[in-house]
Amino acid sequence: MRFATVRRVFRRTALAAALGALATGLTVITPLAPVADAAATAGGTLQQVTNFGSNPGNLAMYEYAPTNLPANAPLVVALHGCSQSASDYHTHSGWQKFADQWGFAVVYPQTSSANNSLSCFSWFDATKDTRGKGEAASMVQMVDHATAQYGSDRRRIFVTGLSAGGGMTANLLADYPDVFAGGAVDSGLPAQCATTVIAASSCQYTGQNLTPKQWGDKVRGSYPGYTGPWPRVAIWQGTSDTTVRPVNGTELRDQWTDVWGIGQTPSSTRDLTGGTTESIYNDSAGKPAVAHFSISGMAHGLAVDPGSGADQCGTTGTYYIDSICSSYHTAKFWGLDGSSSGSLPEPSGVTVTGTTDDGVSLTWNAVSGAASYHVYRDGTKVGSPANTSYTDTGLSAGTSYRYTVAAVDSTGAVGAASSPVTATTTGAEPAPTCYTDNNYNQVKAGRAHQSLGRTYANGSNQSLGLYNLAVIHTLKETSPGYFVLADSGC
Repeated sequence: MRFATVRRVFRRTALAAALGALATGLTVITPLAPVADAAATAGGTLQQVTNFGSNPGNLAMYEYAPTNLPANAPLVVALHGCSQSASDYHTHSGWQKFADQWGFAVVYPQTSSANNSLSCFSWFDATKDTRGKGEAASMVQMVDHATAQYGSDRRRIFVTGLSAGGGMTANLLADYPDVFAGGAVDSGLPAQCATTVIAASSCQYTGQNLTPKQWGDKVRGSYPGYTGPWPRVAIWQGTSDTTVRPVNGTELRDQWTDVWGIGQTPSSTRDLTGGTTESIYNDSAGKPAVAHFSISGMAHGLAVDPGSGADQCGTTGTYYIDSICSSYHTAKFWGLDGSSSGSLPEPSGVTVTGTTDDGVSLTWNAVSGAASYHVYRDGTKVGSPANTSYTDTGLSAGTSYRYTVAAVDSTGAVGAASSPVTATTTGAEPAPTCYTDNNYNQVKAGRAHQSLGRTYANGSNQSLGLYNLAVIHTLKETSPGYFVLADSGC
């Protein structure tokens, strides 16, 4: 079906608008025929595994492992895009080359038209993409089966995916940060960007106008009570992608840097092949936590670079685009080539010992080898005490702040950051600000945005009706950049 024809068909329903763009033009690849449970015999070929668990998401499991895979090796989970299959992704993505070269196993979950008419993973359905439910739960069962089968290192399990598979990857990282040490979202969506089919198209085509904290809260809310460590996330996005707009790459960057408690200014940038710009965002230990790869002129798809060079991989095909071997750079970012190094451990026992209207006091346990400590408030360093306590001052009353602490050795090397703690200063919270105006001016002032002729409040995404001068509403700013409808009173 030609692209223009597909677009006309997809506009007919909200479901098609949300899902169709992720599958436009993709060729359906016939999956491998089922075989018996691979058990311990898999090696050097892609095989299907049956009976890997209760499988609440109704998925198929395929796996690849090089011959003579050692125990305690890493494991990568790779998710295909809409209307693709496990064998298609295995053939084109390049992951086999690096599994053979660096010694790790790969699991390929596969969905089907029985789950979704376009064989998309359900990144927009809260009954299927949240912790303990549906497809997400099935994928973790696959991880459990593979780790038991291969004796994989539980500390080095990673997940990557393209398009709808990329959206599901972001959700898995948010749902199961205790399972996945890192992830890579290729032409995908931020975690929990949409929880309904209708909202999915807005995520694909327009920015959601959320603050980094609001994006980060979507991750933190996916597994309430979890305090870290968080996965290291690589983001791949083409600048000419009209299916999943480039703003999604920026929103993913905002989301995961906030989760890590670091700012949105890159620690370093460099130019790579294929018109690619790599931006690295380091954690408090100076180790890359988030990487954003922007590929100039690339449309929607997975970046590959066929060839025999060390940094080349994959084969071209529909939505496998010749530009750069994303799998190579992702694997190196995760340290699968053996390049990762250690540092001082994170301080334990970080505790809020007191709050005032304008201050927060913290203590933590000493780290052996530490000469001093760095204290971070909402990702920004605010102090460098030599002992294991610190009082932060000059804060706003009735306001919540997130703190992390990292040890620093005698050479100045910064260790791993602690799990974050939240402290709320005493006193009255500042009164919210309200704005009454027509929808056109609300959008012009940056308090709302419009999509398909309708207006939505920034942050809450509440509908304000038609985008014109005649419709007037009151918006209340409950936190910076977050607005809610307040027609009944501010």
